[in-house]
Amino acid sequence: MTHAAATVDQMRPPYPAERGLDVYNTKLGMWVFLASEVMFFAALIGTYVILRFGAPGEWARPGIVLNIKITAFNTFLLICSSVSMVKAYAAIQDGDPKKMRFWLLLTILGGASFVGIQVYEYIHLIEHGFVPSGVREGSELAELVAKGTLPAATMGLYGSTFFHVTCGVISMTYLYLTKALPGKYSKADYGGIETVGLYWHFVDLVWIILFTIVYLI
Repeated sequence: MTHAAATVDQMRPPYPAERGLDVYNTKLGMWVFLASEVMFFAALIGTYVILRFGAPGEWARPGIVLNIKITAFNTFLLICSSVSMVKAYAAIQDGDPKKMRFWLLLTILGGASFVGIQVYEYIHLIEHGFVPSGVREGSELAELVAKGTLPAATMGLYGSTFFHVTCGVISMTYLYLTKALPGKYSKADYGGIETVGLYWHFVDLVWIILFTIVYLI
């Protein structure tokens, strides 16, 4: 009997029990995923920066082909969608699912508008020879790259960011239709909003950095 009691005691955690991270699994998983994304984009953008500052002579500005005004407006849309996501998160924290649905819908519309404008820009680029891997051989863009008028390093950055923003819009739409609209989120349970919000803010931050170093500097 004494041996059984000692075995039970050994199975119990030490007192007082050590606190964990106070983070639920889904949120922790998102942080781990975002950490891997940080490494991916750091390598991608870092390569661009190294090539740019290591290039002999003056670095050609992408504005020769890319529409900076449209992209600036698109960046403004993305920033606004990030603000509306904060509003959605704050609303559900306050126990107001109606406001949360309103702000989340605005976020989805802002993200979808961004994707739509990007599609328009990509169609324009594809007509001139842009492909996800770079530029099409023999195209107008390929000639500009060959002449040094357009830096080839910029072409690989757009596809990855576009993909991540599209994934964010799809994720938010799914949560809106399956969770927010049926009223499954409450003041005590709003994990999905918080998790997708982390991803959306990360995507917005990456795009702002990309827009700054490629279009403005």
